[in-house]
Amino acid sequence: MKAFDRMRNASKLTKVRWLIVYCTDIILLFPLLGYLGFYLSWQAGGPVLKVLAGCALLLTFNVLSTRPFRIAVRGGPRPTAILAVTGAIVLVLLTVFSQVWAIPTWMALLAPFVRLRAAVVLSAASIVLANLYMWWDGGWDIALLVAVQALFTVVSVGAVRANLALWRLTREAHEGEEALARLAVSEERLRFARDLNDLLGQSLSDVAVRTEHAEHTLPADREAAAAEMFEVRDLARRSLREVRTVVQNYRAVDLDEVLASVRAVLEAADVRCTVRAETGSLTPETRTLLATVVREGATNVLKHSRAERCTITIEDGVLEMSNDGVSGPVGEHAPNGLAGLAQRVRAAGGTLEAEPTHEGRYLLRAAVPA
Repeated sequence: MKAFDRMRNASKLTKVRWLIVYCTDIILLFPLLGYLGFYLSWQAGGPVLKVLAGCALLLTFNVLSTRPFRIAVRGGPRPTAILAVTGAIVLVLLTVFSQVWAIPTWMALLAPFVRLRAAVVLSAASIVLANLYMWWDGGWDIALLVAVQALFTVVSVGAVRANLALWRLTREAHEGEEALARLAVSEERLRFARDLNDLLGQSLSDVAVRTEHAEHTLPADREAAAAEMFEVRDLARRSLREVRTVVQNYRAVDLDEVLASVRAVLEAADVRCTVRAETGSLTPETRTLLATVVREGATNVLKHSRAERCTITIEDGVLEMSNDGVSGPVGEHAPNGLAGLAQRVRAAGGTLEAEPTHEGRYLLRAAVPA
């Protein structure tokens, strides 16, 4: 059960990594054909101890062969010890037991840690040397053996290198999305900072100049200095109103744009999103507040759930945003991150609730006077 919860709660990037790793493990199962060879040898009257020793060596190789690709995916150093031990096992299987099935897999284990040209040269050399030895040992159809081993080697080495390249591209794409999100936030902050600088720069300069002038005027003409200070007061009040206007406009968010953006982001994250919204009759304040709730709800879906479907409905000032990302019983989930937003909604005369339902969904509901 814990393993199932761990798989369900894993991030999408982790799930992709697991998929690539386990698919590669399947490709590396070609040495299992060696067990068939040992079984046929036992049926033909071969020594039981020799057959058991060969099976033990092959089993050890199978277990160790799952490690190098995982190390390569994590970006770790070349596992020289594992490659050396598995290489020695392959050599024993070939010379003592006449088993060639582990050779393509061993070349695949080596492939992530060498250049492409080296992988090609080593693979070709392994095919030639192994088949020369089998030809010298006798009793094999060399043409068929060359064709089969070449096919297995190409598939194993090519698949391992392709899967490793696919994982690196996936990780780079994920990191690129995170970088774009951080860049968008930084650009918005810079824009707001520029607006404040343009607004307050001239006003504060005027305040400083008028205050200095009043200071110099005060000893000679107290009335003129007082009038100058009244001008400073009016200028400060006007600047404060302008700052509040800029902040209010900065906070104003277009609800329809947010709905379209949230839907695109969720679907890009493999969350099927359905939107049914009636926003035409809502006031600008209500539209801004609901847009903030939608944006926060989408953030929670992406960060705190493993949802596959999300539904957003807006009708008569009531927003309902539900998803199927609940992984535990009702009562275990708290609306983290929504406390401040709930205060804003209550200040506007509305209500905000966020909790799991008995149907196995998580419901975010905000009711704001329309």
